[in-house]
Amino acid sequence: MTSDTVSARDAGTCLLGCFTVNRIGLGAMRLTGGAAFHEGAPRDRSQAIGVLRRAVELGVNHIDTAAFYFSSLRSANELINTALAPYPDDLVIATKVGPARDASGEWAAPARPEQLRGQVEENLRQLGRDHLDLVNLRIMGQAAISEHFGALAELRDAGLVRHLGISNANLDHLAEAQAIAPVVCVQNRYGIDARAGEQMLHACGTHGVAFVPYFAIAGDGRESGAVRREHEQVLNVAHAHGISAAQVRLAWILHQGNHVLAIPGTGNPDHLVDNLAAGTLQLAEEERGPFDSIGRTAH
Repeated sequence: MTSDTVSARDAGTCLLGCFTVNRIGLGAMRLTGGAAFHEGAPRDRSQAIGVLRRAVELGVNHIDTAAFYFSSLRSANELINTALAPYPDDLVIATKVGPARDASGEWAAPARPEQLRGQVEENLRQLGRDHLDLVNLRIMGQAAISEHFGALAELRDAGLVRHLGISNANLDHLAEAQAIAPVVCVQNRYGIDARAGEQMLHACGTHGVAFVPYFAIAGDGRESGAVRREHEQVLNVAHAHGISAAQVRLAWILHQGNHVLAIPGTGNPDHLVDNLAAGTLQLAEEERGPFDSIGRTAH
């Protein structure tokens, strides 16, 4: 499949709150480069802008970002603003609040509830928006989130935010948040070799909440990207289809339910096309079966 025929629409659509989005979107973390998010960095600023514009041309209408995605050279939000404003009517930009980095890029203490408005306003400023489509509360080890999520619910009521979600969450967090305001999505780590999120995957399906896995391609490489040796079971399927291991991983993610969205991150235009091509890949049950041995033993 070439860049002339691939489309994010091939993966089908999913509801994200009041929005209908294509099930393969784009994660913006790898657009920035820098010490914190260095793997997969674009060669230059123009390439990052080109990837964003090409993604939208190919049907991507869900971009995941955050104000804390920045390096000494560039900011993901600023790149998105430069590349895509004025924004297409169907483009949904999801961002996250909670974590904080100082101007030098060092991680600071997570935001207190009263500081979340400032983080939301910073995202608004950087993106050039008067409201945010979706804000996810990234949970930083809190046992209870009612104060933080309640602060975001107030911003939703004030019109600064359209929808709310949670990230890095457990089932208690989901129940606690839903008692305060509607939760339209949960962003958790999940993939072929990261199955701890299966309870949340199924809970989201039951409650009509979109499930948005991160590190679906990176696996154990996490922020560093797909730098670990790939599992033999994944390579076998990729070889049989003549495709990349990344496509196999994304196709597997999409097979987990119609409520599941993928947000693979890349600053590479070739990888963008490769990722979107996963939307047409149908994995037979006998191909998916061997992956279970990975997920049950990986840590």
